[in-house]
Amino acid sequence: MPGAGDLITSQGQQGNIVKPLWEFKPRGQSGKMMSDLLPNLAELADEMCFIHSMTAKSSAHGPAENQMSTGFVLDGFPGIGAWAAYALGSECRNLPAFVAIPDPRGVPQTCPRHWASGFLPAAFQGCAFTADRPIPHLTPPANLGAQDERATRDLLRFLNDRHLARNPGDMDLAARISAYELAAQMQLSAAEVGDFSGESPATLQSYGVTSPEPNKAGFARNCLLALRLLERDVRFVQLFNGSYAMGEGVGNWDGHKYIVDHYSIHAPILDQPAAALLKDLRQRGLLNDTLVAFVTEFGRMPTFQKGASGRDHNPKGFTVWLAGAGVKHAFSYGATDEFGFKAVEKETTIYDLHATILHLLGLDHERLSYYHNGIERRLTDVHGHVVEGILS
Repeated sequence: MPGAGDLITSQGQQGNIVKPLWEFKPRGQSGKMMSDLLPNLAELADEMCFIHSMTAKSSAHGPAENQMSTGFVLDGFPGIGAWAAYALGSECRNLPAFVAIPDPRGVPQTCPRHWASGFLPAAFQGCAFTADRPIPHLTPPANLGAQDERATRDLLRFLNDRHLARNPGDMDLAARISAYELAAQMQLSAAEVGDFSGESPATLQSYGVTSPEPNKAGFARNCLLALRLLERDVRFVQLFNGSYAMGEGVGNWDGHKYIVDHYSIHAPILDQPAAALLKDLRQRGLLNDTLVAFVTEFGRMPTFQKGASGRDHNPKGFTVWLAGAGVKHAFSYGATDEFGFKAVEKETTIYDLHATILHLLGLDHERLSYYHNGIERRLTDVHGHVVEGILS
């Protein structure tokens, strides 16, 4: 790459520039150029609002993942879903405000930190579960009538309230009581949301739930679970694709050495289920009040690594896309240089992305704060501006 012959990135020296390994074609009415790697998502190009000038602060997976979910490269900060739950509360009585759905192949290296509440009260942390691990459908004993059941819960609530009154300001205790109350309410609702027996065969097939490939079927079930959670007014759903494994394991998108071999495995697992989810959100009218954010912690280099046939980490310029409520569709914002290496037009930061997401949720990122350890903490720290250019 011109001017970068001695460039050292995450895992060493760069080799030569390599053209895209899958063909790009114009898609939809907009003619947006998208890759054959993801043909089903490419069909939905007209739904998407692309930010091509995203930048991150770190080229290491852990800190970069932290920043994308929490705004900080360090550990211990609340995830964006926890901030949303803290600011907006819950719209549904029997399910959490914030649900995280890890990839069934295993969790990324920092995954629990994505949905942690950090220094926010524990009541706002995400609840992690997947379609492969449904919550048991617990029912009371047959000889316990509905009136007795209500009386028992009322007594328990009375005792909990008295105990909490004796320990004013104990947020951990309040969160624990709240968690147990929610768990009781979820005994019926969470089992129902993960029960796909009422879904049509056509729906199951469209997501790939019936696929003979277990990893694809597992991710497909998670995408359908995400849809069902959103239909039931769960405030924030965080869905993961790909797990972290040292040495480029089977669940890993981290294609340093053999990008064609790896992405040929991972792309079909992602493509059909994610596209089916976006289609369903549109067809059921949910995109009118749902924002979809499709993000990654950083991009990849336009070069192969020296001596390899894969690409190294690149936080200097990469793409994320949004769809749904409040953003333009069939729209592109910002650009990298001609090699796809560095953002050069309308450079955008993760702080800006977070500020924009909060704005679309009706929140001012400069006013949403929580006093911790002597500082009014924010998701966007002391940075960030709403990306006005992508708003509809």
